[in-house]
Formats: sequence, C-alpha cells, structure tokens
Amino acid sequence: MLGTGGTTAAPLVRVSDDVPVDIPRVPAREAAERELSRPMYHENDPSLLQRALNRFWEWVDRLFNSVSGGAPGGALGLIVIVLVVAALVAALWWRLGKPQRTADTSDSLFDDRPRDASAHRAAAEKHAAAERWNQAVQERMRAVVRSLEERTLLDPRPGRTADEAAAEAGRPLPGHADELRAAARTFDDVTYGGRTADRQAYERLRELDLALERAKPLTADAAQGAAE
Repeated sequence: MLGTGGTTAAPLVRVSDDVPVDIPRVPAREAAERELSRPMYHENDPSLLQRALNRFWEWVDRLFNSVSGGAPGGALGLIVIVLVVAALVAALWWRLGKPQRTADTSDSLFDDRPRDASAHRAAAEKHAAAERWNQAVQERMRAVVRSLEERTLLDPRPGRTADEAAAEAGRPLPGHADELRAAARTFDDVTYGGRTADRQAYERLRELDLALERAKPLTADAAQGAAE
C-alpha cells in the first residue's frame, strides 16, 4: 500500500480479542507469586508452631510405619522409638520448665503468714546457708520491708508490692532510694520473672538491710519537701 509521496505504509494489524496473548514465563511466575502472597489467601494458614508440630508428628508417624513394617525386630524397634520420643519430651520439659507466672501489680510482697522482721531474717539466713538463693532473696526483701513497718517508716498495708514499698520507703530514706528500687527489681525478677538469684544478689540485699537499720530517716516535713 502506497502512502503520500510514494512511500510504503506499514500494515495495520489488529489483534482479535479471541487470540491468546503469550506472557513470558518469568513475569507470569512473578505475577502469580504476588497474587498468592496476598493476605486473603493465608487467613486460615496454621501458625509456625503448628506447622513445626505437624512436621514432627509426620516424622514420628513415618518412623513408626517403617519400623513396624520391617522384619525382623519390628516390635523391638517400635519400642525403642517410643522410648526415644518420650526421652525427647522429658528433656524439653526439663529444659523449658513450667510456664512462669507473669508479674502483676496486685501481687503481694507477703503471704498470709504474718511474721516479724527477725523471723524473715532467720528464714533468709537458713536458705542462704543451704544456697537456696531465690528463697533467701525473697525472705530478705520481706525482712527489709517488715523492719521499715516496725520502725513506722512504712504504714503496714496488706497487698503492698515490692515496688510500692521501695518507692514509699525512698521518701524518708532518700540516700537508699536507688538501692531499694534495685532490691525490689531483684525480688520481682526472682519471684515472677523466672530469674535465678545468686550469692551476690543476696549479699547486696543483706547489706541493704543492715544499712537501713543504721540509717536515720528524714522527718515527715523534710520527706514531704523532698518529694515535692
């Protein structure tokens, strides 16, 4: 077909809607992956933990099938596999332990057995002698707070937490406020956070207890002024 000036015009080709259009393989795969990655396709997918457990039990099931179907010694091999799985479960339980209770602001420092400071100190020393540092730390912190209550530096109040006691005691004893807060954190970590105390943690609490016994508190007016 000749155009103006004798030049040849390129033919116009119209692609019918019925003719399929080929898409290169790589762009097609990428488009499919983008589509399938949309959250709407994965709302009911199992969690990562559930998938791991499913894989584990599938592996155990394959082991049982292969061992029980083998000859000779299939039954013996099955017993061995059961014992191995039981040992793995026991090892995981021992390693992870029981779920720890999380800290709650309503957790009380004291239990339902009212004791004086000297009784808490004696219990702490007994635990320390047996190297039961968690219990020693707990009892020494209770001795600290009970002693402050006995000296009327703290008002006896049921349900008081270690953090509350440290904050309240820091006002008449500002020179030991930081140590009191650190002692409360140690108590919370051991009691609610699943941490393990050691000799040094207990010795710090013991030294704080002795130092507070010698400390002279501020007067009520001075403590109020310092708080303001």
